[in-house]
Amino acid sequence: MARHYTTKDFFRHMPNDLLARFFQKRDMLTAFDFAAMPDSKPDALFAAWLDLPEDQRHKLDGEFRDIFEMSCEKGFKAIIDEAEEQLKSKPEQLAEFIDALSAQPSHYHRAMLTYLDHAECWRGATLFFHADTLPYWRKRKNMGHLPAAVDDASIRELADLIRHYFHRTEGRGNHCVVEPLKRGDLDYFFAYPEDYSQQSVEWVDGEFGRRPHNPAFEVVYVYSQKDGSLDLNFRGSHKAIEPLQGMFANAILKLDELPPDPKDQRVYDLNPLRRKSFQFSYGVGSGIEHVLVKKLRLSSRARKGDRITLEADALEDSDAIYTLLDKIGQSVPLHLFNVTQVELAASIITKPDKPARSVSIRITYPNSCSLKYDEVDLKLREMLEASGIEPKEQSDQEEQTVDSDAA
Repeated sequence: MARHYTTKDFFRHMPNDLLARFFQKRDMLTAFDFAAMPDSKPDALFAAWLDLPEDQRHKLDGEFRDIFEMSCEKGFKAIIDEAEEQLKSKPEQLAEFIDALSAQPSHYHRAMLTYLDHAECWRGATLFFHADTLPYWRKRKNMGHLPAAVDDASIRELADLIRHYFHRTEGRGNHCVVEPLKRGDLDYFFAYPEDYSQQSVEWVDGEFGRRPHNPAFEVVYVYSQKDGSLDLNFRGSHKAIEPLQGMFANAILKLDELPPDPKDQRVYDLNPLRRKSFQFSYGVGSGIEHVLVKKLRLSSRARKGDRITLEADALEDSDAIYTLLDKIGQSVPLHLFNVTQVELAASIITKPDKPARSVSIRITYPNSCSLKYDEVDLKLREMLEASGIEPKEQSDQEEQTVDSDAA
């Protein structure tokens, strides 16, 4: 059951001496006698509170709400988890910290003491608590066991990938920040891309009206190096789930592509690429000059493990791979083979005053692609989708028999 916050109830539950410390620290209500106030009867304090300037009350109410939310068992657990990370090199101080808080008579005492005396633990603890309350997590296994990169460059890379993706696909995300935190064996990443501008109905300085503002929305990752799993919380389009997972794999795990999900039944349809007549589709304004097939890998449907790999200089002759395929087809029954991997060479203009950039794209059956999620690669992913290559659910009729190491 959700706990309901009111300022008066917050005062009622919080010890008088801690309330006095809170206001004294801000040089507020200096004339109020907290010692004379009966316990759990904050009527006089509440009256003095109402006499404070409105802007001060609004600011402090936000702080009170955070402390109130953390005044529970789950909040205390989050505080301990963050303290263990902050004081991991000082085990004696950590033990003293835990013992001191555990000895307090209530979670209200513990939350307020942490807020007042241990600011280094507060921010991380509130984020952990928030993550613990989020529903609808999506887990992806098979992420490998690489350590998470938490250096500034990697964090900026993840923020930029998220920003570019949402800006291009949904028209939001002009800015993004990412905060990494360690919680035991888990790595947490809290990303805050800019949302659409909104107008909210508000009271400002006694005036009622609408005020525009730019809120943020949230993407939360929890990575377990030990389990090789990634949990993602994002309240938005389902289409963004796999791209967001891919961004994490690229920026934080330094993987060239997102590992296949054992539960993912979608597959790339690569067989059309064996036809010389196949045409890639892309818009005139995409900046894409051409896309060429330079490598094909064929896997036998009749004999597991038999594969043929063809590679040709597509830049010298755009049909070179198909000329080679025709030659092979004179001695090999190619109708008994499926295309399980292709490499494409794409030429794309990224800046008007610069020469076109060459991008190599490797796509492997069933659902692996080397493209990332930056601005350029998003255009190339759109090209794959428009060309009918992007993954789709596999029907029984379309099921391919490929060798077990096709991916």
